[in-house]
Amino acid sequence: MSLKALRTLVTIARHGTFARAADLLSLTPSAVSLHIKTLEDELQVELFDRSRRQVMLTEAGQLAVARAESILSAYDELADTLASGPSLRGRLRIGAIHTVLARRLPKALLWIKAHHPQLHVSVVSGMSAELARRVEDGELDAAITTEPVSPYPQCLSYTPLFEDRFWAIASPELAGQSLPQLLASQPFLRFDKRAWAGRQIEQELRKQHLQVNEQMELDSQEALARMAAMGLGVAIIPIADDDLERLPAATRLPFGEPQLTRRMVLLEHDKSQRRHLSAVLKTALDAT
Repeated sequence: MSLKALRTLVTIARHGTFARAADLLSLTPSAVSLHIKTLEDELQVELFDRSRRQVMLTEAGQLAVARAESILSAYDELADTLASGPSLRGRLRIGAIHTVLARRLPKALLWIKAHHPQLHVSVVSGMSAELARRVEDGELDAAITTEPVSPYPQCLSYTPLFEDRFWAIASPELAGQSLPQLLASQPFLRFDKRAWAGRQIEQELRKQHLQVNEQMELDSQEALARMAAMGLGVAIIPIADDDLERLPAATRLPFGEPQLTRRMVLLEHDKSQRRHLSAVLKTALDAT
């Protein structure tokens, strides 16, 4: 009985299909099926009821998944314990929102490479809500996201890292106008409402009873800032203080009363056995 087969079983149980498990585990569908067939032959039980349109766990399969999760957790904990010490080794799977990936994370990864050369870090990008789900499902060990906005998985906890402030950006030719005047006269370039930062913006607009004429919706802060500075409309985006001067010449107004901020956090599962590894990421971000 292999650990790979047990991971395959658990992944199918969590995500509902063999195809999704194959994608997440970087396996072919035939390899996933072979893992399950091998387990069923060794255990002499059927783990899935294949008579239904949607693959369902049998009673034996549910018990096997529970035991497999326990075995995998114990193995991961053992591997991490043995890897602890002056030079950490192993694999750390992290996620990050686009702005962190483009700005702060590269330097942190270089710091980790220099101080813990045997610790291999894999990175995926996405929106905060998506990354939170992947941490919840065990696909990621940790993620750098916006501070969670309800609703979000309650099994997650987070550690604050740093803050960004929200600014309204418009063409320099519109200098001198108030935010209500800008929003009344210009198209609104919206930050994606699916993102937690987008939800914050929407909540503040409603709080101030500000009406907008929505022109487009994007999840790229840099693209929104450039479009607004060129005169295509007004954008409201979170920006780190050290990135303000890198923006193109534009009218900038603080957004929110008081000015709205978003905290960037390190998101982890409450039951994670790999916090000593993800703590290295926080140390690297603080050091750079």
